[in-house]
Amino acid sequence: MKKSWLTIIALTWAVAAVGAQGGRGLGGPPANPVGKWTGTWSAFSPAEAATPPKELCKSLSAVVAREGDTWKAVFEGDCGRPYTYSISMEGRQVGPVVMFKGTVDLGPKDGGVYDWVGRANDKQFIGFYTSAYATGTFSLTRVP
Repeated sequence: MKKSWLTIIALTWAVAAVGAQGGRGLGGPPANPVGKWTGTWSAFSPAEAATPPKELCKSLSAVVAREGDTWKAVFEGDCGRPYTYSISMEGRQVGPVVMFKGTVDLGPKDGGVYDWVGRANDKQFIGFYTSAYATGTFSLTRVP
């Protein structure tokens, strides 16, 4: 049941994000998410959707690289204290975007196990995450 709820939320969020970009995202050249990204992440409660995010930490950056069939990302930032997470991501090309998913254990100090989904094109890397203690989104744009 938990996986199906996560899937429904993630798909709804992804469809809304594509719609906000003015199209279905079909056609166009393949995306290349390799490189540097910067943006924000936030945590929220789905039961209180109208309530502003509990946390919004503005210093999120990522460096994405491809290693064979796997994508690697190093996320860094500061939200009360500095953090750096190296994450392996499953990804596949779907039209002009790369769709990502992953599960990572950040340890008990940082909330434990997180599941997340995301998508990247050449300009934007967005995603949705959930854990036993947090739910939220991240939005990054390519660093010029």
